[in-house]
Amino acid sequence: MQHRIVVLGAGYTGALAAGRLAGRLRPEDVSVTLVDAEPDFVERVRLHEVAAGRPLRPRPYREMFAGTGVGLRTARVTGIDVDRRSVTVSTAGGTEELGYDTLVYALGSGWDAEGVPGVAEHAHEIAGRAGALRLHDRLARLEAGRPVVVVGGGLTGLECAAEIAEARPDLQVALATREGLGDRLSDAGRRHLRRVFRRLGVTVHEHTDVTRVEAGRVLTADGTSIPAAVTVWATGFAVHTIAKATTLEVAGTGQIVVDRTMRSVSHPEVYAVGDAAWALGPGDKPLRMSCASGLPTAWQAAEAITARLTGATPPKVPLRYVQQCVSLGRADGLIQFVTADDRAVPAILTGRPAAGYKELTCKAAAWAVTHPRLLRRRHRPAVRERRHRAEPAGASAA
Repeated sequence: MQHRIVVLGAGYTGALAAGRLAGRLRPEDVSVTLVDAEPDFVERVRLHEVAAGRPLRPRPYREMFAGTGVGLRTARVTGIDVDRRSVTVSTAGGTEELGYDTLVYALGSGWDAEGVPGVAEHAHEIAGRAGALRLHDRLARLEAGRPVVVVGGGLTGLECAAEIAEARPDLQVALATREGLGDRLSDAGRRHLRRVFRRLGVTVHEHTDVTRVEAGRVLTADGTSIPAAVTVWATGFAVHTIAKATTLEVAGTGQIVVDRTMRSVSHPEVYAVGDAAWALGPGDKPLRMSCASGLPTAWQAAEAITARLTGATPPKVPLRYVQQCVSLGRADGLIQFVTADDRAVPAILTGRPAAGYKELTCKAAAWAVTHPRLLRRRHRPAVRERRHRAEPAGASAA
């Protein structure tokens, strides 16, 4: 019998892990099933561009994975029983159960609408394609001179504010952030960011804690009312709640706690990658939710699964940071170089070269995910047991 690998979620990390596993293992030994609610791949790092009016290139999974051996299931994951090793999914035809021997959990994250009244009712998000398209439609209908407020001073908020301001210079775009603008950047990075925002006409509300969102405005902790015909909520991400409802060990964030090889510390037949994983990087700091973290964790999980199934020692894929890439519209950008544990160093790249650098980075990430056939190896080792028996819970990972 084949060893059954089920991958949940076909974003950057899930799609990469599925393609890598199918390319490294023999189809007569292993079946790889990829489950996702959408029929095509979404470049999440470009959703701020979608909101501002740039369409995404269609990338159907059936074309991406044609000839790879990866089985595709268009379905929504509704539950996981890690003790029975089964996944419940909802399809157009009803509810089904998928059994697995190894599970790769890559359901990722969405926008965090909890904690602040009015966010779910009145704010827009760009953490998913549907939200980005809704924001695009709303902005397209917005009259000149109307105020748009982006809440959140992280990389997503910075990119969104700059993209909208460049695409719609007739709007009054503002950014509200709890910290100073670009506080986690180097001095040179902050100076460039301020110059760009001044050029684009983005008003910045620094050290501002938004405590309520209403139709037509946001309210702050000090009682200030900021006009907002459109509010974009970009304060951070929240992971899918499914893992928290299982017996998997999860962190306070709901992320699955994993070891250095992305293997669950409580259930060794489960691996978690990308935003869904509570993984420690350099300096024992948790990896931040990002594409920069997700791709190497997916690579690590695929290599570890392959090694364990074929009797080899799991390798250690480098989990470190090199830079933070920020697009500031289509003609400007900021590449902030960082230490391995993601702390800014003085070196930066700005302007059109930075915009080109960011574009190449996005294209490279998409290429790695959408060309799984090129990951296939000519020599693929045999799985030691066709139906692999998972190690007991608590077993040490290599």
